[in-house]
Amino acid sequence: MAWCTVVLVMVVVSAVLLRWRRPAWYWLTFGVALASVRVLVRYASVMDACGLTVPPSRWRLALARMANRPIPGPRAPRIARIGLTRTGLVLRLKLRPGQDAFDVAASCDRLRHSFAMYGVTSRELHSGVVELRMTGYDVLKRVQMPARTDTRPMRVPVALREDGAVHYRDYRAVPHALTLGATESGKSVYQRNLVAGLAPLDVALVGIDCKGGVELFPLARRFTALADTPDTAAALLDALVAHMADVYQLIRAQQRITVDVPDAEIAADIWDLPADLRPIPVVVLVDEVAELALFASKAEEKRRDQIITALVRLAQLGRAAGIYLEICGQRFGSELGKGITMLRAQLTGRTAHRVNDESSANMAFGDIAPDAVLAAIQIPTDAPGIAITGDSTGGWARIRAPHTTLRQAVNICNRHADRTPDLPTLAPFRPRFGPLAPVTAPAVETAPAAA
Repeated sequence: MAWCTVVLVMVVVSAVLLRWRRPAWYWLTFGVALASVRVLVRYASVMDACGLTVPPSRWRLALARMANRPIPGPRAPRIARIGLTRTGLVLRLKLRPGQDAFDVAASCDRLRHSFAMYGVTSRELHSGVVELRMTGYDVLKRVQMPARTDTRPMRVPVALREDGAVHYRDYRAVPHALTLGATESGKSVYQRNLVAGLAPLDVALVGIDCKGGVELFPLARRFTALADTPDTAAALLDALVAHMADVYQLIRAQQRITVDVPDAEIAADIWDLPADLRPIPVVVLVDEVAELALFASKAEEKRRDQIITALVRLAQLGRAAGIYLEICGQRFGSELGKGITMLRAQLTGRTAHRVNDESSANMAFGDIAPDAVLAAIQIPTDAPGIAITGDSTGGWARIRAPHTTLRQAVNICNRHADRTPDLPTLAPFRPRFGPLAPVTAPAVETAPAAA
């Protein structure tokens, strides 16, 4: 008896320590079983308390009267399937006649409290079927990406969602995207994860980093072209527009619109072309778009209009030519000049890290997901990396990218440097690497050391 007590105490102490120090381990060892029992036992009463039940049908009432049995109670949505994940539970519910998926979504916070889970989100799979994803702990506090992800061509995992699912950047589904964030908000880490995910793929990376190249030039061995000044960026974007025109000529030459050609073989973009003729897709990363839009003289204004015009052309026409835009910045509003709002309208994917004011959040989500604006301005300053992501469908989610150091990103890019394609149109902008020279510190005046 004493041994049983000792073992029980050790198990309880282990569970408390795991829940405090390693919540993921606690969930896999103790939490998943306790949560499953809790959900199944409380399910009917919780659904009734949350107003997610419907009265019995007339034929059930008639059968009860005919058989002289008690009147049946209200009916909750039927659990079609319950699944266990490494972060929580997944319930697939079959709604009763008269119920709506919006009612379930509106009750997520009450369900979270009633089932004693960390978070509950819902989404409608199809008519009458709703999926509830419950998380047993804060998965965004210490992001751990799963070992296996559903990686496909032009689809890379970049972050973890608050419901435990992986957030992917799918360029074929969402060709162009905008990423906003204040200083020290985690925007650079998100960009590193994106480059690290694209490095092993057959894709050409083109970077524009007008902060002197401090963000993208360490990763230069995996880049086909790089620009670190507005003048170079203008020439590089013009070269990309010329490359886009060449790709369209190739597509036109391979369309072969004749009677005997099946509809599925008519080419309208690079992905309809045969693999041996398909041009390499290009991902353009702009680190700080405001540096391309600001000007202080007539000459700089002319260059600025040239840059914005090229970006708008790439955003409007680049998808079919396999050119995709990733534009980052701290703000992206109309104060940057003409053409900016036209460019923003073409950027389907939106991601906002912590911003300094509500208007910056409105620039990202005000026109597609107004509910996400409030979530974006509530991101705390002590949680860098947390972001809100949304798209033109109106849906949004809270995500966080795993912390990737610059050294880790550099190592990944160097490891896959042999996959860097050579595009003749972009050859003048290819980074050049010479022998390493001794590093000399710039002549910057420093404060004297304290005595």
